[in-house]
Amino acid sequence: MNIRSQISMVFHLDKCIGCHTCSIACKNVWTDRKGAEYMWWNNVETKPGTGYPTKWEDQDIYKGGWEKNGDTVSLRGAGKLRGLKNIFHNPHMPVLEDYYEPWTYKYSDLFTAPEGDDQPTARPVSLVTGENIDVKAGPNWDDDLGGSPDHARHDVNFKDLTAAEQESLFQLERMTMFYLPRICNHCLNPACVASCPSGAIYKRGEDGIVLINQQRCRAWRMCVTACPYKKSYYNWNTGKSEKCILCYPRLESGQAPACMHSCVGRIRYLGVMLYDADRIHEVASAPESELVDAQLGIYLDPFDEDVIAAAKANGIADSTIRAAQLSPVYKFVKQWGIALPLHPEFRTLPNLFYVPPMLPAMASVDADGVYDSHTESLWAGIDRSRLPMQYLASLFTAGDTERVKHVLKKLLAVKVSRRKTTVGDLSDEEVNATLEAARTNVKEVDEIFRLTSLATFEERFVIPPAHREESIEMLEDTGDVKGNTGFGFRIRPARGI
Repeated sequence: MNIRSQISMVFHLDKCIGCHTCSIACKNVWTDRKGAEYMWWNNVETKPGTGYPTKWEDQDIYKGGWEKNGDTVSLRGAGKLRGLKNIFHNPHMPVLEDYYEPWTYKYSDLFTAPEGDDQPTARPVSLVTGENIDVKAGPNWDDDLGGSPDHARHDVNFKDLTAAEQESLFQLERMTMFYLPRICNHCLNPACVASCPSGAIYKRGEDGIVLINQQRCRAWRMCVTACPYKKSYYNWNTGKSEKCILCYPRLESGQAPACMHSCVGRIRYLGVMLYDADRIHEVASAPESELVDAQLGIYLDPFDEDVIAAAKANGIADSTIRAAQLSPVYKFVKQWGIALPLHPEFRTLPNLFYVPPMLPAMASVDADGVYDSHTESLWAGIDRSRLPMQYLASLFTAGDTERVKHVLKKLLAVKVSRRKTTVGDLSDEEVNATLEAARTNVKEVDEIFRLTSLATFEERFVIPPAHREESIEMLEDTGDVKGNTGFGFRIRPARGI
């Protein structure tokens, strides 16, 4: 076993209120610069919807991620041959209009306009060209428009739904939406790293964070195409690619990343996972129906004595192993099995997992126009969720509806069990039946409730101490003896090194 440590994350979608505080925190810290105005390393999308950039999930357009070729995988739109063919003209790369053209307003017109009978206005001006523009799109342009014909109907995840299911989603009594926050997944099998002709993108050995060396980057932008989540961006001012760095300067000082620290809904969890790097190729090449199980199987039990011994033999510090044992991510992903990867069919093995939302139950309208939202119990069954299981399966399980149902049954069991404990108006028979259907027990659902609803800051963010000796080894491996890691940060070697 080649045991390595990976900083991983869980986002609990039932708790996201769509306030975008995380996005603004990230914007103020990292992308409030010339050339980065359009970048949102953290963004929150409304689902159903097309997202940012538009239709980023449609790899028929963007050719991101990996595709299975026999017993191995290859990049869809990058690589040596494809990269060489498209190095000067890449038809699969998103253009500025797929994001939006950033703008400001010419406020000086409000103060210099001559006296007149009409109210002066501040015209929008492009931050790229400086010319007047007509604003046609912007950040979160489709925010809260989960039922709109212009945005929601073009959601790529509708492709596996029947025409009747798609149309029913836009009936008033069934209309729904939820929020999907996204950052870089810092994947185990990152397509951006494999696609870079300059070797500028690398994955840190000590914590798995994926970074772009700004000195080595030559702006070929293959990483923009290769990343299926479209979380690598081109800075038109500096001529370099940039991406989320998981606030590693904060992590190294024991602080949570800015987006996670500022999260109002407290939906975010961060911790360490131990994994077997020797299995990455095997897992990434698994049949699509087995991808989720294969990925979850690559993460190892931090309490297993053999795993601990192998981790120590591979240079992983005791403090990192201890952090893995306390990791909230391990509990959500492995112990409870209620957090799932986003689009595992991209085969990048992402390290950001989502707890699917428990969406409202759908009502019905009969032939006489009578609206009915009656259910036999306090909570309607998951089969009456307003969004079809196939939609959630398209997002989180590569089409496996049974796995999504199991997660939702367990989340429902938490609600039912807690209702019985706090209010006591549910029968033992109903509670036991719900627990049995979810293949869980009172002890487990209480633990889930505790970490979901009452967790302290230290329980949600278990950050291992930074080890300078690993940073020095990383510098030696990358050949960057000056310690340049991008965005003005440098790792300062100890004296005598």
